Amino acid sequence: MNHPIPSWTLHVLRVLVPATLLLAGCGTPVATSDTNELPFEQAVAVATDGLIKQTQKLPGFLAKMEAKVSKKGLLVDPMIDASSGQQTGITRQLEQQVTDRLRKNYEQIEILPLQPANLAKAEYLLTGTTTRVQTDKPARAFNINLAITDLKTGKVVAQSTARSRDEGLDATPTPYYRDSPVLVKDKVVEGYVRTSETPPGKAADPAYFERIAAAPAIADATNAYNNERYQESLALYTSAASTPAGEQIRVLNGIYLANWKLGKTAEAEEAFGKVVALGLASRNLGVKFLFNPGTTDFWSDPKVSGQYGFWLRQIARQAAAAKACMDVVGHTSKTGSEAVNDRLSKQRASYIKERLEKESSELAGRLKSSGVGFHENIVGTGTDDVRDALDRRVEFKVTAC
Repeated sequence: MNHPIPSWTLHVLRVLVPATLLLAGCGTPVATSDTNELPFEQAVAVATDGLIKQTQKLPGFLAKMEAKVSKKGLLVDPMIDASSGQQTGITRQLEQQVTDRLRKNYEQIEILPLQPANLAKAEYLLTGTTTRVQTDKPARAFNINLAITDLKTGKVVAQSTARSRDEGLDATPTPYYRDSPVLVKDKVVEGYVRTSETPPGKAADPAYFERIAAAPAIADATNAYNNERYQESLALYTSAASTPAGEQIRVLNGIYLANWKLGKTAEAEEAFGKVVALGLASRNLGVKFLFNPGTTDFWSDPKVSGQYGFWLRQIARQAAAAKACMDVVGHTSKTGSEAVNDRLSKQRASYIKERLEKESSELAGRLKSSGVGFHENIVGTGTDDVRDALDRRVEFKVTAC
């Protein structure tokens, strides 16, 4: 008796068959892409299988198990949301399902713990992102991007994309990103995102790949923070910061967060100053100042806004020291009318500008304020909770004086 083939299996075949045919030749593997909106688990299967099929072109990567054939070591750098640079419930689920599928279906691959010693031992690095698809449809969707990079050559050897429906998936940031005062998407994180989208045969983004040595410490430190082991987290972030590869917003931000959780206020303020200095050096710093709804008053709960005083002090101090001119840009989440949000975002930016000028008279005449409402949302869910907190930020953009 013949049984119908499930539609999602047909999607897998559409992706994999062309790749398999290509790999029989001698050209560079071509990235696979499927834009059909699939249930999450099926989209992960399409992306993972499409990725690995390309590697059949690599000598011995998926050779049959033989006594003389060793497994290929693969490291996984924690997967992130491409728009925000955050780890979320979705990205953690993506990473878990991809690694589970690799272990189950591809026995020639050995997934190694992301540890310093394994950077020399492993041959390949796996990165992955989710990217929200902006459509007019009521249903939400996002793209999954996966890439494998050769750790010796720094070149991407396989890349795949699949589209998933968002069917009630958890977009909540993990504790580190939930608590973070700033947008951590610096050039290193942007490089991670670009690497996950890079076609086979092209080099991984250098801003990311050249700092891969810090990845194990950052992953361990972030995991320790997420599990409330703040002293351990602080030690790991501090260790990472002592290396050239550790000069990243994620590291300095982690030192700030761990010190704050440990009640080390002076150390936390000093660390936040370094976060600000690095952000201004890259000419853009986004800070999550939260306001009471519809007002320019900071959030009433001191557990949330109790840090804002020294945030403002350090932003003013670092901007004055750098003799920077800045545009203070207010943002709102996508709730309410466009006109109301445009006006409110401008009012909040003006309030922050006034507070900074009170902190440092040197900034008078160097600051401008503007508001863009919800037109530059990063998350765009309009949930008005921790999930879209980045949409209610104030940005400090360095401009010409």
